Amino acid sequence: MKGWCGMHLTEAEMSLMELIWKYGDMPAKELVRLADEKLDWRRTTMYTILKKLIEKDMVKNENANISCLMSRAEYESSQKKKAIRKYFGGSLPEFVNTFIREEKLSDEDIAELERVIAAYKDSNKS
Repeated sequence: MKGWCGMHLTEAEMSLMELIWKYGDMPAKELVRLADEKLDWRRTTMYTILKKLIEKDMVKNENANISCLMSRAEYESSQKKKAIRKYFGGSLPEFVNTFIREEKLSDEDIAELERVIAAYKDSNKS
């Protein structure tokens, strides 16, 4: 599981991952069928994209069975962390300050942020 946080998926790679996340682990020939049916991809296209996903450690192909190595939630979390590092120097407070300055927060938004911070403080008390 190397370098996920900095890794980026192309639109085609993301399309294939969406199928794998939705339908779960499966035989390669089932993925070929799904890619044809849902994405209108030829077999060769699917295998080209699959090879790239294997190289990125997103999936593995073992005995013609495709298995997911990273969940959608893990991928999305890694992309959020990457964006905060890239655009805000890794500073979560800077991200929040920028967001608050540029967006109008409702009372419900503010209450939810306060709950999140309070829960974090409670969970980190020694």
